[in-house]
Amino acid sequence: MGSRPASLLLLITLLATSFRPTAAGHDYSDALRKSILFFEGQRSGKLPPDQRLSWRRDSAFHDGAAAGVDLTGGYYDAGDNVKFGFPMAFTATLMAWSIIDFGKNMGPQLTEAVKAVKWATDYLLKATAVPNVVYVQVGDAFRDHSCWERPEDMDTPRTVYKVDRDHPGSDVAGETAAALAAASIVFRDHDPAYSRRLLDRAVSVFEFADTYRGAYSSSLHDAVCPFYCDFNGYEDELLWGAAWLHKASRKREYREYIKRNEVVLRAGDTIDEFGWDNKHAGINVLISKQVLMGKDDYLQSFKLNADSFICSLLPGVSGHPQIQYSPGGLLFKAGGSNMQHVTSLSFLLLAYSNYLSHANGHVTCGTKSATPAQLKGVAKRQVDYILGDNPLGMSYMVGYGEKYPRRIHHRASSLPSVRAHPAKIGCKDGTKYYLSPAPNPNVLVGAVVGGPTNFSDAFPDARPAFQQSEPTTYINAPLLGLLAYFSAHPLR
Repeated sequence: MGSRPASLLLLITLLATSFRPTAAGHDYSDALRKSILFFEGQRSGKLPPDQRLSWRRDSAFHDGAAAGVDLTGGYYDAGDNVKFGFPMAFTATLMAWSIIDFGKNMGPQLTEAVKAVKWATDYLLKATAVPNVVYVQVGDAFRDHSCWERPEDMDTPRTVYKVDRDHPGSDVAGETAAALAAASIVFRDHDPAYSRRLLDRAVSVFEFADTYRGAYSSSLHDAVCPFYCDFNGYEDELLWGAAWLHKASRKREYREYIKRNEVVLRAGDTIDEFGWDNKHAGINVLISKQVLMGKDDYLQSFKLNADSFICSLLPGVSGHPQIQYSPGGLLFKAGGSNMQHVTSLSFLLLAYSNYLSHANGHVTCGTKSATPAQLKGVAKRQVDYILGDNPLGMSYMVGYGEKYPRRIHHRASSLPSVRAHPAKIGCKDGTKYYLSPAPNPNVLVGAVVGGPTNFSDAFPDARPAFQQSEPTTYINAPLLGLLAYFSAHPLR
């Protein structure tokens, strides 16, 4: 494909190789095992007999009862005890995408990864059991956040919130449809009947999302904001849901929906990030696979958007809005919990590099270009930073390596376990543990915290610094695919 300017190659190489480990490298298989194990620490409901994080116990086993529905199960999103449907659905989508693209690299961990997806989708099926209704949250977030108590003890209101025809939520419903559709692909071979059930439900939930349009943060503002308020609008979730339904069902109607609504639903907008609120970059990368395979050429605009997005992640590429990097090489976006951006954007880099590899393609960034191998190198650099190749020599994955965060912002991890302290610990009684300088008594193995949130690569290992020290499910979800790939394809 011709020569590439040395400046771009040099900058990408420097970013991909700085702070290399002095030992043989990282054990990505071990990190993958631990990153999946983390989800067991986030489980709500009655725990299964094969629960491995034994310091957790059953919790919230009456969720939904006050509203006459069963909403037990699912995941707590972070270090609190609320079940937020929007980030939970995104977590399920990204776990499923990780398995779809990289499950063949997961080895013995594939079974555990599939279990982790099913823990989410079993709950999402319950949350969508009533036609034209999606239950989107369990728990009064304000009351919950005023307490520091174990999920096994919580006594704050388990208020149930829903969207329906009169109170629409196209964003959370669209993401839920995407999660169910993506998971249906995961279970296509593992459990065909369950797969069909997921896909059928995805179809009906998407129809509800599209027919009754509106943002759930308008319908349920006082409950979901500022926690998981939809700042980016619901249009991207409709395209996102349609893209996954097309991939799962292979039905032409969803492809036509995407093309017909490409402009109306702003496919090319705000494509500089990807996460629970903003799906634009993911939409364009996902749809581009079809274009690169020589199918659906009339969706070429999505590949152009994806190329532009990928170029924005590469250092030294002029003419594109640049993602910033810390002095130590960490991808950086302003705001809290920076690792959510690091893992999700790195996942897209890796996924797109694989699509390009299969098409013998590369990314053109103006007068410059980058190969799939170079994109993988940038993604791997981010993974290695998380695992300890950084100025502090600290792994940001709890339980991985010798030095990792010990005082994470997580109620269950920071309070004595039920086994160690059978008596109830009340709402305010946990404050002394929250403020204690002592390490958390329960190791939440595999949890990746928010990490450095400034350019100094600094990290305060302290519970009150929640933006840096709190783990979330949607930080870990895309990491499954990254760790699986690099465990099978170690790059020099």
